[in-house]
Amino acid sequence: MRSISSTNSTKDLERELDTLMGESFDDAIARECNAFDLAAGDFANKIVLFGAGGMGRRALAGLRRVGISPLCFADNNPGSQGREIEGIPVLSPAEAANRFATSAVFVITVWSTFSKDRMQDRVKQLRDLGCQRVVPAGIVFWKYPEEFLPFFPMDLPHKVLPYSSEIRAALDLFEEPTSREEFIAQLRFRLMMDFDRMGSPKGADAYFQTGLFEMRPQEVFVDCGAFDGDTISDFLRIQGASFREIVAFEPDQVNLKKLEERLGKMEREFRERITVLPYALGAQRGIVVFPSVGSDQSKIGEGTESVQLVTLDESVEQKCPSFIKFDIEGAELDALAGAKRTIERHRPILAVSAYHQQSHLWQIPILLAKACSDYKFYLRPHGAEGWDLVCYAVPNERAI
Repeated sequence: MRSISSTNSTKDLERELDTLMGESFDDAIARECNAFDLAAGDFANKIVLFGAGGMGRRALAGLRRVGISPLCFADNNPGSQGREIEGIPVLSPAEAANRFATSAVFVITVWSTFSKDRMQDRVKQLRDLGCQRVVPAGIVFWKYPEEFLPFFPMDLPHKVLPYSSEIRAALDLFEEPTSREEFIAQLRFRLMMDFDRMGSPKGADAYFQTGLFEMRPQEVFVDCGAFDGDTISDFLRIQGASFREIVAFEPDQVNLKKLEERLGKMEREFRERITVLPYALGAQRGIVVFPSVGSDQSKIGEGTESVQLVTLDESVEQKCPSFIKFDIEGAELDALAGAKRTIERHRPILAVSAYHQQSHLWQIPILLAKACSDYKFYLRPHGAEGWDLVCYAVPNERAI
């Protein structure tokens, strides 16, 4: 990612924003419809999937639904090579290139939080092997949106354009150059499928960026989307016994069991100050369906399990929370709406995932700004290539 440090950085970013948002609605639709066919040429129905992981399997299933059967997978993992996945052979990249470099389009289906390489590295590997046509899977997703989209922040570019005023307002909330640059890079990804401008992951502590704010001895930490307790473990590693209370929300019964097992191994002085609530969070009380499958991507409205939906205002306001983390797979806006009174009254630090939907990049900071008076706002990626993007809202008195 390029560094922006000159006094002209604000003007540079504003000019780039003008360019990105200057595309007409009709031109954006034409671009997303035609991008894959232009890149693939005569080989739009002759596809090699580069990457046999979760995204590759998702691409395989969707392509088959539109009548396209990929020729093979290519994968760098020797343990996957020589196998078949859903009847499709898995080859080494060299072997796949030897067979199809000039007779197929190679679609890159590698996009992961933990990727060590970047999209440009994957493209270069295939190009060096002689592959003539190489595209990221997102370009294919644009062509067949009914099969693939939305998929986390990936969605059709034309859906961004009506929100020009909101996007500009959101950018203005970020005073820090690093956050402003990341915002534009994330916007560029949503519009242009540009993976490589986005920043690299910012350390292991995804929610406790102590270079942005001060942690205090008597924190009351509320973990919305506690999963298996991984964030609680990070918090305790940083704070030790120096906290007042932790409240964890986790509606997935499989995850809840893992969470309880992790907490059960902790010292008693920690465990006695941790409350676990098996509820989903939203803007109002109710009952919702939820999948209890032990995933870190379970969403309200999916699955068959009925779980109680509560608000943070009714659940934790009296506990005086000082730090609230939200990672609840797309339900962040509703949960924030149900926490408005708590935020206004107690002025907690807020760390909110902003990558589960295309529009969360600008919707989340705007919503936070409505509830957070005299706060500073930051944006940091904690996974590769757009994954685990976190928007921080920090009270002025706690900002560094």
